[in-house]
Order: sequence, then structure tokens, then C-alpha cells
Amino acid sequence: MSYPPDPAAPEPGPVYPDPPYPGTPAPPYPGSAVPAPPYPGSVVPSPPYPGSAASAPPYPGSAVPAPPYPGSAASAPPYPRSAVPAPPYPGSAVPAPHYPGSAAPPPPYPETPAPPSYPGGAPQYPGAGAGAGASYPAAPPAHPGATPTYQSGPQPTATAPPYIPPQTPPAAPTPAAPPEAPAPDDLDYRHAGSRIHVAAHQRGADATAIGQLAVQVPGFLVSLAVVASFAVGILGTAMGWLVILAWLASGALVFHRPTELAFARHVMKLRAPLAEERARLEPVWREVTARAGIEAHTYELMVENSTDLNAVAAAGHVVGVTTYALNEIPSSNLAAVLAHELGHHTGGHAWTGLLGYWYSLPGRIAWAFMRGIARIAIRVASVFSLAATGMVYLFIGMFVIGGFVAAWYITVPLVAAPYLLAYVGRQGELRADRQAADLGFAPHLAQVLYHFQAQEDTVKAQAAAQGRQLKEPGGLAKLLTTHPDNHTRLQALEPYLQLGR
Repeated sequence: MSYPPDPAAPEPGPVYPDPPYPGTPAPPYPGSAVPAPPYPGSVVPSPPYPGSAASAPPYPGSAVPAPPYPGSAASAPPYPRSAVPAPPYPGSAVPAPHYPGSAAPPPPYPETPAPPSYPGGAPQYPGAGAGAGASYPAAPPAHPGATPTYQSGPQPTATAPPYIPPQTPPAAPTPAAPPEAPAPDDLDYRHAGSRIHVAAHQRGADATAIGQLAVQVPGFLVSLAVVASFAVGILGTAMGWLVILAWLASGALVFHRPTELAFARHVMKLRAPLAEERARLEPVWREVTARAGIEAHTYELMVENSTDLNAVAAAGHVVGVTTYALNEIPSSNLAAVLAHELGHHTGGHAWTGLLGYWYSLPGRIAWAFMRGIARIAIRVASVFSLAATGMVYLFIGMFVIGGFVAAWYITVPLVAAPYLLAYVGRQGELRADRQAADLGFAPHLAQVLYHFQAQEDTVKAQAAAQGRQLKEPGGLAKLLTTHPDNHTRLQALEPYLQLGR
């Protein structure tokens, strides 16, 4: 029996009905069809709630916490007017869970906030929504006529299957671009690298090379005068002559292989070939040198990173070829290009051209300096007046005329030297073509020239399609070109092509 609260006393705590005598079962929960488990001290042990190993809930307010809801590690909701809030009213965002085996959920307690979310989330049946605040779904139906029973010990808890994201079928693999086919190796290796003869001279100087040296003599004399003036005027007679002799001897560096390689790397931007480039280049080069009777190791092979079809003979021992020529054209055409450059070396065109350029360099520098001074003088004079500009032009004209009159044997060759050097250069190209044709590469060299002509025609057609017209060199400008046009070179190869060589 329970006692009513004393009106004079302060408001007591929650009032609960007295527990029954030991051995008497406790009254069931409201609306429950199955009696609740007995209170502590009952003869029949109280089974735990489903999923919990703990005993039945103790008296309200006991120090022992009440068991959690089924499948939850949190404590059960307290009784009305307890300090812990009870389940919310119906319609609350979080519906109150019903007790196991209950036919209907118990009535909510008035003016109570929503219970705290369960740690770790409430268990869900497959297909149930996740997250705190989701209502418990209905348990799977039991067999007909079966009554839910409590078991001692932990109850197995139904767990939702793991979330498996929808599998997107993998995209079809993009077929890789086929590797570029290497340039065809169509060269007729007649000698497999063995020489058919040994040339009497591994390098020489033909008429073209001698002509280059002769044309460079006036420039050499001007350069000697410039070097002597600066050396003697600044360092004195003794040291000045030592400088002059050192400059004269420096021409031998044209044949010094380490100096040549340094010149090729830093000035001409050539590099040593890679392993795969060497594997492609050396067999072709050995065939070319074998036909010419030249030791293959006499010359140094180098490569230039370029998309142009080109090759170069530099100094006394360097043969350079572009990556385009190395990787894109057939071996027979590559052999023709290399044979052409070998013709420059054996004819002496490479070393005489570099030697003449080196000895004329001081004169070129002095001439460039004088032209710069003249331009500055003209610009300064034009700021002041037209008369001052005219005086500067008059002074420059008198200086040039005086040079022609006083030293015509130097001035005239200097003026004519660029045109003479261009003519000698064109003759050297034709001689190198004949050298390649003599080695049996006339048809392949003609194919290379046809390629050059096709490139020129394509550029002209593109310019015409855009309404532009390429400016063709004419008059004196055409006389300064160092290479003959393709038609001239093909015409020079006609006798070799008719013989089928």
C-alpha cells in the first residue's frame, strides 16, 4: 500500500506503488499481454531484456541502473516525473519504442522531451532506415501460434547487411595508340662494315675548299691588323707579339677533337647520340664509310634535337644529324644524307669554312662595332637637326671612299667576300652531292631533294590559301644564298640517275 504525501512537508519525490510480497508476481505493464519479469528477490529469476545480459529493472530510484532498450546499450526510460526525460508525446519526431511482446506501445508521458539517441545507433532490420531518430521497424513475424519467450543470456541481435554501393561497370579501356613504326631499314648493306678500299687521304682540300680559304684572306688581314693594334697598343710590343702568335696558332684547334666537341655542343647545340640512336645510326654510317674507304671512327657522330630533315659537317671530325632524319626517313635516305656530309669532310669544306670564319672573326667584330657607332651617330644627329644628320652621312661616305682609294686591295675583296663565299658554298654543295652519288646513293639523295621541294610547295600553297605571297629572294639577295635550289641539285644528279647508280 502507498501513503499519500504530507501537505506540510516539501514536495516529495516520485511515489511508486509498494512492491508485492516475495514470491508474488509483479503486475504486468499497462497493455502488455505477457507479464513483466519479477522484481528482485522473486523465486523465479528475472530474465533480461532482449539483447541484454543484465537482470530485470530494479525499483525506480535504485542505484542499479535499469536495463537498456532492446538491442541498446543505453538505460531504459525512467518512470514519470523522473529527472531523466521519458519518451515524447505521440507525433514527436522520434517515436517512443514499444516494449518486447507488447501489443501496443505504452502511452507517452506528458510534457517530456525526446529521449537521448542511443549510443552506436539502434539496431535495424534489413531495409530499415539508419540514423538516430529512426523508428524501430516491426520484427519479422513468428510462426503461427507462437508466443515470444525470453531467453537467459544475450539475445542474438539482427544486424543490417553492410551497405554495398552500386557497382558501376568499368569503362571500356581506351585502346592505346600503336607505337610509331620505326623508319624502314631498306639500305643495301653491301659490305657489312668492311672497307672495299682505303682512301689515300681520309680528308683533303678540293678546289672548293681552297677557294674558301682564298676568299677569306682579306678578312684574315683585317683581323690581323685589329688584333695587332689592340695587343700592341694595350699590352706593349713584347706581350703584344705573344698575343698575335697565340691567335695565329689557335687555328689548329679546328682539328683538336675535344675543342671540336665543345664547339659542337655549346655553339651548334649538338649532343652525343643515345644508345638506341647509336644502334640505328652506326650501321648506316659504317656502310657509308666502307663504300668511301674511310675509317668510321675518324669522325664523331652527334645528334641535334630538331624536327627538320637536315645534317651538318662541322670542324674537322663532327658529323651531326637531326632527330627527324634519324627516326623518320628510311635508312637508304639517311645514308644518302650522311654520304653528302662525308663529302664535305673529305673535300675539306668543313674545316676550311670554320678556319676562315675563325680568322676573320676579329675583323667582323670590328666592322659590327663601327656600324653600331655610325647608327648611334645618325640617331643622335637626327634629334638636333636635319643638317647635323647630313653631316654625319657625309663623314661616313668620305670614310668609305677613302678606304676604297687608299686600300682598294683590302676594301674591294671585303665587299665582294660575302658573294664569293656564297658562290663557293653552292659549289661545295654540288660537289658533296656528287660524292654521295659516286657511292651509289644518287636515287636516295634525289628522294630527299624531292622531299625538300614538296615542303617548299606546301608552304607556298598554304600562303596562297591565306591570301599571302611569300617573298622570294631576288637580285643580290639570291647571290648570297649558300645552297643551290632543289631543281639545280636534281639536274646535277641526272647523269647518275640515268645510269641507275
